[in-house]
Amino acid sequence: MSQDQTVIEETEHHLALRNLRLDDYNDIKALMDTVYANVGGAWPYTNYKAQVTTFPEGQICIEDKGKVVAFAISVIVDYDQFGDKHSYDEITGDAYLTTHDPNGDVLYGVEVIVCPEYRGLRLGRRLYEARKELCRNLNLKSIMAGGRIPNYKNHAKELSPYEYIEQVKSKDIYDPILTFQLSNGFEVKQVMSAYLPEDEASKGYATLLQWHNIYYEPGNPSLIASRKSNARIGCIQWQMRYFNNVEELLQQVEYFVDALSDYSCDVALFPEFFNAPLMGLSPSDSSIDAIWHLATYTDELLTAMSHLAVSYNITIIAGSMPVVEEEELYNVSYICKRDGTIESQYKLHPTPHEKKDWIMKGGNSLKVFDTDFGKIGVLICYDVEFPELARILSEQEMQILFVPFWTDTKNGYLRVRRCAQARAIENECYVAIAGSVGNLPKVDNVDIQYGQTAVFSPSDFAFPHDAIVSETTPNTEMTLIVDLDLDKLTKLQNEGSVRNYLDRRRDLYRVEWIGDD
Repeated sequence: MSQDQTVIEETEHHLALRNLRLDDYNDIKALMDTVYANVGGAWPYTNYKAQVTTFPEGQICIEDKGKVVAFAISVIVDYDQFGDKHSYDEITGDAYLTTHDPNGDVLYGVEVIVCPEYRGLRLGRRLYEARKELCRNLNLKSIMAGGRIPNYKNHAKELSPYEYIEQVKSKDIYDPILTFQLSNGFEVKQVMSAYLPEDEASKGYATLLQWHNIYYEPGNPSLIASRKSNARIGCIQWQMRYFNNVEELLQQVEYFVDALSDYSCDVALFPEFFNAPLMGLSPSDSSIDAIWHLATYTDELLTAMSHLAVSYNITIIAGSMPVVEEEELYNVSYICKRDGTIESQYKLHPTPHEKKDWIMKGGNSLKVFDTDFGKIGVLICYDVEFPELARILSEQEMQILFVPFWTDTKNGYLRVRRCAQARAIENECYVAIAGSVGNLPKVDNVDIQYGQTAVFSPSDFAFPHDAIVSETTPNTEMTLIVDLDLDKLTKLQNEGSVRNYLDRRRDLYRVEWIGDD
């Protein structure tokens, strides 16, 4: 063997990816003392022992000829317990991983360190790919991590953290950590302050990073009662007609519920104020007296529709009905689930007509509803014309938005329709709208209707060419039944031609709910 060959063998790397062991601590300590010399150095052995023993599968390293030269520490958490506003110590249990939850849904990145002498070998990328493989194999929703921005110290005087992140994203500024994370498929979800207060180089700021596991399947496979990947939606284009009593109206309601149930629909959507014909039974000709009279039937109708939901095994979104609470009138949509539970969404924005002629008040809460066919939201008519509401719902992973509406003219209808289509595209969700048609000559101020029921989708190759899943004939009583593929939404959000959720400029703007939870 020549002298040259001997030198090559002695300097050649022999890299191996494996899980960390307790006896690796001296190597880990040396790495951390080198990299974090200015921020406290290495963890005590007690921390390291807790990490390796609590979640051994999540602690990985790369060794070179038996010496650890790079490593990554992770923990599984139930992310909803912490939310986006957390500190490093809170979500890692002061680095002891006391927050580890084997039944959690997110793999949280606690630490990644590469020996400075090995940084040209892309060992960090190997560790990140191993983490992604672990996330997929454990069927976790995503990888989350708080990322330092150590070069921010050089730009803090002229740039806000948001501006700095954008310049790193546009490659005008290089940051050794953030640039690396972005190149490995992570998205910046938001900026966190006081994440690591002792990190002077980052000025205490950190990026909240997320990588989505598009192969994630919620829950363990179940032979019965499992979450659906497809939802069959039934919408009722309701003909306004005179009814002599509540029983006649409920007979018509049951007819549609029965029909949609026969087609195995998961949900039946009724229009806003579908019960308006009962206003004709008011002893007064005044429109305000009529709407308040209509509210007296709501409890009876709600009880009956909840019973129908259970009997016909179909969730009913009961359009909307007027409700009087503490001498105030509200417009409320009830979600009657087929398991017998009832939830509600108040209309937040009464129209000028509703405020002036009916003295109607707006509700103060907004929520996403969990159903056995997906996460849904409900915005009543005028509410869909306020894009902030659907944006807030989309941040809570809403998949289908239901919009019961009631419009008298075509221009009023087109406002609802065009805004509903926009909500589907900008929030990457399905939107179903259902309205009423026909005339109510005996009811003051609500005597005419114009409506066309429809279901809209995002606009991309996997969806209909015009982003309209289906629609009815205008002004004709009928039903609309469509099948929605919910898995397409997940793929769109991560691999679509455009990615409205991921590409939002969170450094420039945000939408926040400041009302009741």
